[in-house]
Amino acid sequence: MTQTVGIIGSGIMGSGLAEVTARAGFSTVLRSRSAESAEASLAAVQRSFAKQVSKGRMTEDEQAEALGRLTCCVELGGLAECDLIIESVVEDLDVKKALFAELGEIAPDAILATNTSTLPVVEMAIASGRPEQVCGIHFFNPAPMMSLVEIIAPRTASPATIETATAFAAACGKTTVEVTDRAGFIVNALLFPYLNNAVKLLERGTASAEDIDVAMQGGCNFPMGPLALLDLVGLDTSVAILDALHGEFADPNFSPAPRLRRMVSAGHLGRKSGRGFYEY
Repeated sequence: MTQTVGIIGSGIMGSGLAEVTARAGFSTVLRSRSAESAEASLAAVQRSFAKQVSKGRMTEDEQAEALGRLTCCVELGGLAECDLIIESVVEDLDVKKALFAELGEIAPDAILATNTSTLPVVEMAIASGRPEQVCGIHFFNPAPMMSLVEIIAPRTASPATIETATAFAAACGKTTVEVTDRAGFIVNALLFPYLNNAVKLLERGTASAEDIDVAMQGGCNFPMGPLALLDLVGLDTSVAILDALHGEFADPNFSPAPRLRRMVSAGHLGRKSGRGFYEY
């Protein structure tokens, strides 16, 4: 039974995961690479909880209890006693494989999970030295709000690992789907060709960015238009996802639109840089 969860990553997803697990009743250890980034992540969780209290979605006592379950560390060794560890670091396979190799020794009894959206989980599993205890637990951004979690089952994972991962996500109040270890899994394999084609429409001059987004919101009842969603995801992340999909399936529809690559080269990454298809 999962009692203590380790989260690796101090970005938006890392702090979001820590918020979800602490709120769900798990003792949570958030590992950041520096004390400053750890403090920033903790502050982000505190702000989110305070906002929920102000809206009546949680009480002050619940807020205090959840924050009391959350601690931070800088060294990976601080995760040694965790039952489950989820990494949410940069989408770079070499970086993730090196991390899993370390975690395989530091926390030999823990289930190790990746929050990757596209990369092959089996390669991280093999790097860990104990592939039967490794799987994907893919939360969506923002983790506290999005209801779905994809449980990715590489062929090396034991049934017990997948059962534990599924039970953990359900305890966090999420709906789960089990997916084969294949690039993009379900959601991104369907979503990113759509987003990519929206950029191609813009490139061809079919309509403005604003009108493309309005059309998909009003015509398909989507909560957000494709170009605004790309800005939220991050254009660099989006290109990386499309490249991974194209690398696995060799489908031209997955090849990133030239405009996407040019925007990334220019540093126009979306919300995180203040400028993408829109300015922030």
